[in-house]
Amino acid sequence: MDPSHSGAPLAVPVLAERRRTVAWRHGASASGDRMVPEETAIAFSYNRIAHAVMMATPGDLRDFAVGFSVTEGIVSGAAEIEELEIVPAAHGIELRMWIAAPAMRAVEARRRQMAGPTGCGMCGLESLGQAMRGAPPVPPGLRFSPAQVQAAVASLFPAQALNRVTRAVHAAGFVQPGQAPLVREDVGRHNALDKLGGAMAHAGVDPAAGMLVMTSRVSVELVQKAARIGIPVLVAVSAPTALALRVAEAAGITVAGIARDDGFEVFTRPDRIA
Repeated sequence: MDPSHSGAPLAVPVLAERRRTVAWRHGASASGDRMVPEETAIAFSYNRIAHAVMMATPGDLRDFAVGFSVTEGIVSGAAEIEELEIVPAAHGIELRMWIAAPAMRAVEARRRQMAGPTGCGMCGLESLGQAMRGAPPVPPGLRFSPAQVQAAVASLFPAQALNRVTRAVHAAGFVQPGQAPLVREDVGRHNALDKLGGAMAHAGVDPAAGMLVMTSRVSVELVQKAARIGIPVLVAVSAPTALALRVAEAAGITVAGIARDDGFEVFTRPDRIA
């Protein structure tokens, strides 16, 4: 993909808005204000054919386009996206991508229209089989000490710039030992992971060289997306679902959850936590 090709120059997107509030606390009211995150319809199209619409925070859209395309199995990497245009529209933003003919034929063969409300990464799938698709096996990856896992979780929160002002968005971070985390934020946890996957692809980051840290529960679509990116270790501040763990076991992913200041719990492949 030509990184310089993104259509007409875009203004910096507005990611949050200040709203006046009336707060009720301890039986009394007080006027105030609060920053709330923006939410926008983001449309994905391939070779001028509409494919999906997701509600998302309108930031890091180039990363979103690449990451979504990889985690949904449309392309295997950023290099397969020949062109990308980010086009503002009346009711949202369109991410127009051009991909090679073989990849486009696969898109057309399983074409679906998908309207994705915030927090749902699978809305609009046409069949139960699509929702229950497996995840590819991940590479062996590294082993981490419990201290490294806890340090990775602790490093995520200071890097959440948007959440610091809104307290209302999820984050996905990729943490390599001894390095600052690479973090992307969004109102949707699956969108945050897609954006992170795109950022990793643009930066040439090896997915097996670190761990994924999420500020959410671990649902099955997050495991599927992590597997498509190629990340062997997934750590989350909340708990996983049983289905997510079954898919993670099949893909060989280590899942650690309920990560707090005092520790965490490992649900699958504990051999990667030394």
